[in-house]
Amino acid sequence: MQIKSKNSSETHRMQEQAANEARITQIEEFINEVLKEDLRQLEKCIGQFNEEIMEYVQLKNTLQTFDTHLPEGYKTQVNIGSNIFMQARVRKMDSILVNVGKDIYLEMTIPEAERFSDTRVKILTKQSDVLREESVKKRAQIKMALIAISERAKLIQQDDGK
Repeated sequence: MQIKSKNSSETHRMQEQAANEARITQIEEFINEVLKEDLRQLEKCIGQFNEEIMEYVQLKNTLQTFDTHLPEGYKTQVNIGSNIFMQARVRKMDSILVNVGKDIYLEMTIPEAERFSDTRVKILTKQSDVLREESVKKRAQIKMALIAISERAKLIQQDDGK
């Protein structure tokens, strides 16, 4: 009678161990297929926001340089097609064309363009911050899942020691 009981408990222990191993595999798949992929997508979006922020910061710096150091205009070369360049001189810097998105350009004065640039940087920074918070949450979820795996692995090791 004791032998059956011992075999029964051994079988039960092995079933629990198999269930724990299966759950570990499930959690690992969830981490790799869902959480890490979500994290990659978030980081990609954050990178795009950072690039756009840098473009607007560069626009503002360029505008400030034009306004302070080049009030009488400047010389440049303009591509007139097929990579053929022509020398040009910009005499008046009272207005410029600014891409406001979707390849739509608006004519603005330099102070207006600087304000527009500042506003876009603030908006993009807030959006990027939201994505960073999501990224932190995803990292926490990954960490919690890894802790769950660790705890289940400890259970398996404890069962093996018995």
